Amino acid sequence: MLEELIIRALCDTIPDKPVDGLFLFGQTEDNQQAAFETACQFLQSGHTDKVLCLGTNAMSGYPGFEVWKEEMKKLGIGEEQIIPVPPVPADTDLLHTLIEATSAVRYAKEQGFKSLVVTASPFQQPRAFMTAITAALREYPELYLYSLPGKAMPWQEEVTHSQGKLEDTRAGLIAGEMERIRCYHEQKDLISVKEALGYLNRRG
Repeated sequence: MLEELIIRALCDTIPDKPVDGLFLFGQTEDNQQAAFETACQFLQSGHTDKVLCLGTNAMSGYPGFEVWKEEMKKLGIGEEQIIPVPPVPADTDLLHTLIEATSAVRYAKEQGFKSLVVTASPFQQPRAFMTAITAALREYPELYLYSLPGKAMPWQEEVTHSQGKLEDTRAGLIAGEMERIRCYHEQKDLISVKEALGYLNRRG
């Protein structure tokens, strides 16, 4: 079942009608361009008029909202289109995927969003999407989530990832992502693969 979820996360069907926003999971500087270019293309396609990311200062490998805003503006994304998402909890001094997902889902609920697309680096996308579904089922089950992986970058390039602490090739990071899915499910931080697929099947 995990194989099915991975493929569906990397090849999801995005609605033809516009969605309420695109949320970018935080990336290190080595991987952030994958998210920025995908955001630029998605906005240009008319699928949404808003790109969201955590509205924090630099922490846990994430360069911070102001840095990301300036980088995305260089690609032609309008400042008014770049939306800071308040972190949950508000006083957090670290970021991880569940904090980001919960923050995005709560913001979507507060804003009355019905649909949200989520983007991370391709090697992280299946776990990031699973985490977003986990947060939605706990906080806002009515939200329709869709998966759009960031642009693929050279797989054999050495990069820093995982709160700015883990170094490997992008290809080498895949095994760790699969292990996190197993580990975080055991810790009750992540729903099961079966539950995630159930959500996708209901979503259509």
